[in-house]
Parts: sequence; structure tokens; C-alpha cells
Amino acid sequence: MIQEILMSNQFIFVVALLLITSVIVTKFSARLGVPSLVLFILVGMLTGSDGLDIFYFDNASVAQLIGVIALVIILFEGGLNTEWNTIKPILPSSLSLATLGVIVTALVVALAAKFILDITWLQGLLIGSIVGSTDAAAVFAVLKDKNIKGNLKSTLEAESGSNDPMAMFLTLSVIQLITQEQSGFVSLIWTFFWQMGIGFLFGIIVGKLGSFSLNRINLDSGGLYPLYALAFAFLAYSVTSLVDASGLLAVYIAALTIGNSDLAYRHSIMRFNEGFAWMAQIIMFVILGLFVSPSQLFQWQYIINGLLISVILIFVARPVAVFLTLMKSQYNLKEKSFLSWAGLRGAVPIVLAIFPMLADIDNSQIMFNMVFFVVLTSTLVQGSTITYLAAKLGLEDEARERPAHSLELISMGKTNSEMIEYDVTEKNIVNGKSLEELDFPDSALVNAIIRDGEVVTPNGQTVIQENDVLYILVSRKHKKQLISALKAEA
Repeated sequence: MIQEILMSNQFIFVVALLLITSVIVTKFSARLGVPSLVLFILVGMLTGSDGLDIFYFDNASVAQLIGVIALVIILFEGGLNTEWNTIKPILPSSLSLATLGVIVTALVVALAAKFILDITWLQGLLIGSIVGSTDAAAVFAVLKDKNIKGNLKSTLEAESGSNDPMAMFLTLSVIQLITQEQSGFVSLIWTFFWQMGIGFLFGIIVGKLGSFSLNRINLDSGGLYPLYALAFAFLAYSVTSLVDASGLLAVYIAALTIGNSDLAYRHSIMRFNEGFAWMAQIIMFVILGLFVSPSQLFQWQYIINGLLISVILIFVARPVAVFLTLMKSQYNLKEKSFLSWAGLRGAVPIVLAIFPMLADIDNSQIMFNMVFFVVLTSTLVQGSTITYLAAKLGLEDEARERPAHSLELISMGKTNSEMIEYDVTEKNIVNGKSLEELDFPDSALVNAIIRDGEVVTPNGQTVIQENDVLYILVSRKHKKQLISALKAEA
């Protein structure tokens, strides 16, 4: 028993070191110009059995489970931070890329894989389906805090958040065709509409339920609200998946619905999920790194074949998919070229590449190695050059500076009060008025104003100016009244 306790303590110690190392890696990844997720994978490969031999991990089922759980967390965080008003204008383009774009990419890669790897057509189509989608974890991580032109950034984020279900559908469908568990293509068409339709519907239902519940329930601690919100992400995935529909789509739609609603404890929920999503990315990529055997992966046959498939994916398949699907869109040549280059692959293809291994399909290990190599090169090459390419093509937005101030309200749920943070614009009716002139509810109190990076202590004669950030304490029952007063235009 003492030996088991000692081993447990050693394991916890190593896990702590891995987490600390991975978090520190994110600090240096920007300086090195390398996406942090690549470094997470390298940490896993280094500590695995082919590296320092600290961990031995080869359980495909566990890796797949961890990957799916992490994807749910990452998609939920991405959906929460996606503003409906931002993605609404580019929704047709994003959905076109997320559906037809994935199919076109899969077909082009399938053709290349068939002849490069000398495998069957269905096995080639399986590889194409696995790498057909861009990855939410990679795109959200690489584009975060980048000054990319607004509509392009929104398009990429919306595409990556909504095309994972399509890639999973194609992957599972091809596996069923290979193993003869599906009757034919006609039934696959019905399955597609069922999975996407029910996934969308359940996402809306769970999102509405989550928004209503979060605003009505009165928990004893404000720290429970983020956990309660995350529970709806897992509810959306599990309930939808149990009826053979797209759980990943349901998660993203539910998060989009919750994030764009009038949400209590919004800041606590957002901050918690941001940190938890980072932890999920770290654990997922380290685990996937552990699952890889570098001695097998970096053999010349895999390197040469992997590079060929990567080149075709990056320079042929993705551009063909983008230019075909966006043929009648509002994007110009430079913008389409940037969208072609920014189609990052990441965790989703690697997780999907585990499915053929679980189904015991021939050449599944070769497929996994190829997919892993493609993801590694795509993320390393494309991810590290996105900002440079945007600058060269003139697609950068002006950096938007915002004072690095936050005002935390540490409250118990029983107080029934919230702290509202509001940015004043030129058209706001409050702009140019003193606090005593404001038509705010009696329970609303302006606690602080951030102006030009400085904290202003307000009084009745304080005049609100454009670009001020107001922190207002208000009772929950008067929150909607306050927001209506703030959003009124002069």
C-alpha cells in the first residue's frame, strides 16, 4: 500500500511539472513565433516512452475520450465569446466553408492519399475526411489577440467552430462504409440531415434552457455559476449524441445562444471557461503527444509521404475549397488567399484519426501517423506565419487598445446584485451627461469610471465621455432597465 501511495504522489508531482511547463511554454511561444499547441505536443512526445520515458501511454480509447471532452470545453468557450452581430453578416460564407468546403478538401486529399500511400479509395477518403476540417482549438488559439481584419477573423472562427461536426460525420460514415455497417449512400444523406438538424435544434433548446436557468437560479456562491454553465455544454453534447446526432454542433450552438443572451455572472463564466479551455488544450495536446511514437513517425517514408500530403492539403485542397465555396462571396482575391492559408489543422483531425484504430481498420496506424504529421506541419508552418501574411496582404486592423483594468465583484448569490461593465460610444445617450442627469434605476450606482487608462472616482457632477468604461452596481431585477437606458442612442 505504501508503494502505491508513493507512486500516486510521484504521478501527481510529474503532472504538476507538466502543467507548469506547458503554461510557461505559452509565454515563450509568441516570442519564438510558434503556436503553443505545437509545443504542447512536443512536451508530450518528449515525456513519452520514445522520449524521456516518464509516461507510457498507448490506450486509444482513453485518448479519444479525453480528446472529445477537451473539444467540448474548447468549443463551448469559443461559442461563448462569439458575438452574433459579428458572425451574422458572414454566416453564409462560414457555413459554406464548414460544409461544402470540408467535402471538397476531403475529396482532393483522398485523391492524393490514394496514390501517394497506395491504399484503397475508401481508405484515401477516410484520410481526406479526417483532415477535411479546420480546428477550433488551433484557430481560436492562434487568432486570439491578433489584429486580423474583423470579418476574416470572424469567418475563420465561425467556420472552425461549425465544421468539426461535418468532419466527424464524414469520418464515421466512411468507417461504416469500410466495415459495411451502413447500407449505402442514400442512408448517409438521411443521416447527415438528421445529425445536423437535430444537433442544431438540441443546441438551441439547451442554450435557451441554460440561459433561463443561469438567470433564474440563486446559488449560494458566485463561483458555482461557471460550473453550472459548463454543465450545459456536456448536457448538449451527451443528449444529442445519445440520439445519434451531432453533439459537437449542439455544443457550439448552445454556447452561441448562452453567450449572446443577457447573462448573469457573465465575467465569471467567461474567465473560468477561458482558463479551463486552456487547460483542456494543454491536457489534450500533451496526451496526443504521448500517444505518438516519434521513432515510428519520423521514418523517411512517413516524412516524405506526410510532406507530400501536407503540401497538397495546404497549397491545393484548401485553396480549391475556399475559392470554389466563396466564388460568389464578398471577399476579394487577397482575402480568399488569406482564408486559404489560415485553414489550420489541429486536435480534431488527430482525435478523429484514432477512430479507425478503434474500428480495427487496415492501415489505421499509417493513417494516424500521416494525419499527425500533416497536423504538425500545418500548424507549425501556417500557424506561425498568419500574422506575417495578414500584414503583407494589408489585412490587419488597427490595434484596439483597452485599459487593462478589471473590477471584480466577489459576491454571494444571495445578494441579487451584479456589476455591469459598459463601454460608452459616441452615439450613447449617456455620452456628455453628468451622473446626476442619468435616467438610471434607483438601485443602480456608478462605482468607477476608467478614462484614458486612469480610474476616475465618480460623483454627481462627473460628466461621462466617449470611450469611458463604466462599472455599475445594480440589482438583478433592475438590470434590464439599466441596460435599456445605457443602449439608448442620443
